[in-house]
Amino acid sequence: MKVSVVIACFNGADFIANQLEALANQRYAGPWELVISDNGSTDESLAIVKTYRERIPELRIVDSSDRQSRAHARNVGVDAATGDALLFLDQDDQVASGWLAAMSKALHENDFVACRVETEKLNKPLVRKSRGCFQKRGLQKYTYPSFLPHAAGCTLGIKRSLHKEIGGLDETFFSLDDTDYCWRIQLRGTKLHFVPDAVLHYRYRKKFTDLFRQAFEYSEENVKLYKRYCTLGMPMLTWKDPILRWKQLIKRLYRIRNKGDLAHCLWLLGWRSGRLIGSIKYKVFAL
Repeated sequence: MKVSVVIACFNGADFIANQLEALANQRYAGPWELVISDNGSTDESLAIVKTYRERIPELRIVDSSDRQSRAHARNVGVDAATGDALLFLDQDDQVASGWLAAMSKALHENDFVACRVETEKLNKPLVRKSRGCFQKRGLQKYTYPSFLPHAAGCTLGIKRSLHKEIGGLDETFFSLDDTDYCWRIQLRGTKLHFVPDAVLHYRYRKKFTDLFRQAFEYSEENVKLYKRYCTLGMPMLTWKDPILRWKQLIKRLYRIRNKGDLAHCLWLLGWRSGRLIGSIKYKVFAL
C-alpha cells in the first residue's frame, strides 16, 4: 500500500524545514510520497521545500492558490496524490521518529486513524498552560454539547477511497473542517482509531493576540458545527449552559496571578466571544 503524506503550505518558511527534516529521517520500507499543496505562499517556503527533493525522492509541489483555504489545499493535494492511504500534516509541526511506520501500519488495519499529540518539545510552559495538551492519551472529546470524538486534521490518516467517498474536506469551513470531516466519516459508520505509537510534536501559537484570535475562530465555527449537527443527533444546549461558562470565566479573571493564567483566560475569553458572534452570524442559540 503506497502512502501519500499531504501538507497544506502557506507562508511556512519559519518552520517547514523542521517538518521536512523529520520526514526525511523517517525509517519506512514501504513506498511513500510527499505532496506539498501550496496555497499561495509569498515567502521562501517553496524554495526550502525544493532543497529536500534529493532526500525525499517522491516529493512534489502542487498549486492550490486559486482558493485560500486549508481544506481546499488538502483536497487539491489529495487529488494529486497517488497513494492508497493518505496522511495529513501541517507545515509548522514535527513528526517524531517512527511516525510514518506506525501510521502506515494502522492504515493497513483500519480505514480512519489519528496519531498521538505531544506539546512539550515545541512549546514553552507559558504557552502550554494556556491550552493544556489535547489528544495525548486518546481522541479529543467534544463536550459542549456532548457528541462524537474527533482529532486534529494534522494527525489524521485515511484510506483514499473513503476520503473520496465522503467528498473530501468541506471547504466552506475556515478552521474546523477537520472536526466536520471526523464526524461525517463516523456518522457513515467508520470508526476513528487512535494510534498511540505514532507521535506528532504539535506547535501552539505563541502571541497572546494569536491565542485570542484562534480561540475566537474555533469557537465561531463551533457554532456552525452545532447548527449543522443538531439535526444529526447532537443534543441541544439550554440557556443555563452559557451562563455557567461565563461565570467560570469571570472567576478565572479574578484569579490571574501570572502570564500563564492570563494566556489561559485570553483563550477562554476568545472562545466565549466567538460563541456570541457565531450565534448571531448563524442565527442559532449556541452561546
